[in-house]
Amino acid sequence: QVQLVESGGGLVQPGGSLRLSCVSSGSSYSISTMGWFRQAPGKEREFVANITWSGDNPYYADSVKGRFTISRDIAKNTVHLQLDSLRPGGSTVYYCSIVSGRQRYWGQGTQVTVSS
Repeated sequence: QVQLVESGGGLVQPGGSLRLSCVSSGSSYSISTMGWFRQAPGKEREFVANITWSGDNPYYADSVKGRFTISRDIAKNTVHLQLDSLRPGGSTVYYCSIVSGRQRYWGQGTQVTVSS
């Protein structure tokens, strides 16, 4: 049973930073890609960033390029998302996702609130 557990969300002021983490466990197959999506109230879930297990080719949505950084720690089966220069916009839930054995798995989400 694949489990993804996110952490690191919280309340931050505009212009501030947060670091999200996601620990993966239970996968019987190799992880090919780890990434992050987000969903604001009343909106569809959208892609934020992903990275291959080898660490090659981190890829970002245009809206976060230059402000967010994705990285992974193979030894800890963990993917991180560094969020810098956060913009005001209320609360958004960030979801970790992995692709393993040709299936996509999701975490339960961690909420990020950007407000003064």
